[in-house]
Amino acid sequence: MQCSWKAVLLLALASIAIQYTAIRTFTAKSFHSCPVPNPMNCSLSQETESADRLCDESPTFAYNLSRKTHVLILATTRSGSSFVGQLFNQHFDVFYLFEPLYHVQYTLIPKLTQSKSTTDRRVMLGASRDLLRSLYDCDLYFLENYIKPQPVNHTTDRLFRRGASKALCSPPVCESLGPIDIHLEEGDCVKKCGTLNLTLATESCKEHGHVAIKTVRVPEVSDLRALVEDPRLNLKVIQLVRDPRGILASRSETFRDTYRLWRIWDGTGRKPYNLDVTQLTTVCEDFLNSVSTGLNRPPWLKGKYMLVRYEDLARNPMKKTEEIYGFLGIPMDSNVERWIQNNTRGDRSSAKHKYGTVRNSAATAEKWRFRLSYEIVEFTQNACQQVLVQLGYKMVGSEEELKNLSISLVEERDFLPFS
Repeated sequence: MQCSWKAVLLLALASIAIQYTAIRTFTAKSFHSCPVPNPMNCSLSQETESADRLCDESPTFAYNLSRKTHVLILATTRSGSSFVGQLFNQHFDVFYLFEPLYHVQYTLIPKLTQSKSTTDRRVMLGASRDLLRSLYDCDLYFLENYIKPQPVNHTTDRLFRRGASKALCSPPVCESLGPIDIHLEEGDCVKKCGTLNLTLATESCKEHGHVAIKTVRVPEVSDLRALVEDPRLNLKVIQLVRDPRGILASRSETFRDTYRLWRIWDGTGRKPYNLDVTQLTTVCEDFLNSVSTGLNRPPWLKGKYMLVRYEDLARNPMKKTEEIYGFLGIPMDSNVERWIQNNTRGDRSSAKHKYGTVRNSAATAEKWRFRLSYEIVEFTQNACQQVLVQLGYKMVGSEEELKNLSISLVEERDFLPFS
């Protein structure tokens, strides 16, 4: 039977798709798709038969057969994400990575923080999704595309915050540690372990039962839809939010140069005419959009999304952590419990690093009320009113109410996971 020109066109497109699938097969190792039988009475050519034989001889399914749980902590800067990351970093069976998307941002778009370009955002998110997918598959070699200078023989000393990952500072990745080095400070890890061998790191990742990644470089949960729906992954998203007033106070203290104008306003009582209010409003808009998506419970997020307020975690760290692990379906081990007990009762002076996690967690959640002037708090409430209401953060109407710690500014809310 003679094929029509439409059939020939369809066959050409099918052939291109098969070749693309083949390329992805050999670059993605075990992940490939088998061609769907063609119902038309036309041959698909030699490529189809070869692909069919590949599927017959080496059957591989595009699914997460190991059923590892892949965890993504979706947060923003100074929202308590380092603290939440440690809840996974301390687990013996979780391979944890701290902000690997840093390398994507500073390789592709070095000045992304100043850029509001939609194109820049699209480039960043596309590359970020590809990297996350590879890291969840324990392909750490993919990081080499973004680490500068380029790693030599799969070794590098330029991985961002390598010391924040326990797995990267422990055998077999780091063999130079002794029994007394179990609780290394971040800087000490880098000094004692030397350069990072990505081959050993990849093997360590494969030996762990689960993979967790923290990022402040993905604005909204909807940006992760392609990964959430990817059958090769078992991705679950923990979205961490915090009172925007607390975020602003913490950023102003931590990033003093970047938030200099906010500090001038706080100190003088006069709002600078050139104040960059997007440093605040972008946080509120991203929270509003992302949380709205999550709370609307779209089918693609079923069983995949949990909203966590930092304030709830700070007040009841053990209880909230148990809820998080329950949502993930991962047993919480004694290392995590011990870390919580040791790291939620200290004071800020006990932390050696500005991103440290040793502190009185309950007091830290309220400290912003004494750091910001009432004028700035009032401005923040007006700019972020919608998301404050959505997340259950109460607004204050006076200086006295702001400083009165007997008045809680966090409503009792039960943000149950979407299961």
